[in-house]
Amino acid sequence: QMGWGDLGVFGAPSKETPNLDQMASEGMLFPDFYTANPLCSPSRAALLTGRLPIRNGFYTTNAHARNAYTPQDIVGGIPDSELLLPELLKKAGYVSKIVGKWHLGHRPQFHPLKHGFDEWFGSPNCHFGPYDNKATPNIPVYRDREMIGRYYDDFKIDRKTGEANLTQIYLQEALDFISRHQARQQPFFLYWAIDATHAPVYASKHFLGTSQRGLYGDAVREIDDSIGKILKSLQNLGISENTFVFFTSDNGAALISAPKQGGSNGPFLCGKQTTFEGGMREPAIAWWPGQIPAGHVSHQLGNVMDLFTTSLSLAGLQHPTDRQVDGIDLLPAIRQGRVIDRPIFYYRGNEMMAVRRGLYKAHYWTWSNSWEQFSQGVDFCPGQNISGVTTHTLEEHTKLPLLFHLGRDPGEKYPISFSSSEYQDVMEQIVPVVQQHKEKMVPGEPQLNVCDKAVMNWAPPGCEKLGRCLEPPKSDPEKCFWPH
Repeated sequence: QMGWGDLGVFGAPSKETPNLDQMASEGMLFPDFYTANPLCSPSRAALLTGRLPIRNGFYTTNAHARNAYTPQDIVGGIPDSELLLPELLKKAGYVSKIVGKWHLGHRPQFHPLKHGFDEWFGSPNCHFGPYDNKATPNIPVYRDREMIGRYYDDFKIDRKTGEANLTQIYLQEALDFISRHQARQQPFFLYWAIDATHAPVYASKHFLGTSQRGLYGDAVREIDDSIGKILKSLQNLGISENTFVFFTSDNGAALISAPKQGGSNGPFLCGKQTTFEGGMREPAIAWWPGQIPAGHVSHQLGNVMDLFTTSLSLAGLQHPTDRQVDGIDLLPAIRQGRVIDRPIFYYRGNEMMAVRRGLYKAHYWTWSNSWEQFSQGVDFCPGQNISGVTTHTLEEHTKLPLLFHLGRDPGEKYPISFSSSEYQDVMEQIVPVVQQHKEKMVPGEPQLNVCDKAVMNWAPPGCEKLGRCLEPPKSDPEKCFWPH
């Protein structure tokens, strides 16, 4: 969950991302790139299916417009009916690996190797903890189908100093995978889903204390260094001109954790959990030496879902035609510099909160978080209160949407006057786009409604071999509570 403003190339004052900045100078920068949801699990589901979370089931109907994800007690996960990118790439002979956080369901039927991936090193959930393995189990770390240990018990994260060696382990997993399949001359897909910048933030000993930004900056520097090593490996192996690399994030920086455990969303409003620009606009860089003209900037409106369709196009495959795919093929934008007219829809749970078309964004609903949560110190928009915009009640604007020009006003501070001709002209273009979208929307079965402590990571596959199985409590399913 790195923010748009965490990279030097996007204006971070400390300029501590030299490798990502160089990646941008050698490739193409996308300053108008979005996630499909302001939260981790739904955005990852969208990335791998090319479909909005409301279509692929990664949302809740327990309450209106609530953010939901996959904590340990969630019963649901990615449905078998969804086709994931690695499943489809098999048709073109690709071998696929995920390194890091999966987050699409921790129960065995939802695991990556059940959904097209050939290899996995990482975890089904975020690295929260430590837990006592009695009331709550520590999160397992997997190699392929079986756990090989647990966070904090076996894979240490020092909550006092922030020291952990996980990014270095994830880096080596990536480098080994690349070199192994280059030697076999086999096409590969690597999904490097590291999570060091997610609270509790961590970095390895070599990087601790090296950033002007504290521990969060240390984690960013280590990720940047690792990406530099991955790109250098592709060059040294002689396959950089035959490998498409894309860097982005799953949601905006979590300002609730800032500044010690959260990042920067640059000039944008609010952060993770919100459908303001800071919650959903992401850093994005495409790199492909010899194929992408160096140092270019594309103002194509992009979305993580586009990586699904673009990857299939690169592999010479068509996207599925038996379902609605929301991602578009970015290759015309990348190779020919074209800008494709398309809207961006901002969803929060089961509600379309806003839409962007061109430089204009219309908010049909606004909400940061509840007054109750806000009064307890939960603030998604610290120092950015804008009257009538960053509301603490879920406010409906469907009859007169709040309209912003994101070129003149990237911080969403100055709504365009309802009575202006500009407002009338723009809304005449946006309204039919929204109507068509809603008319064709067929929501998937919601996966994030039911929670049960009995399904936590008590006895993951492989725990028997390690003698690390834990006794689950009696099953007691209930509605998950999502406060915002």
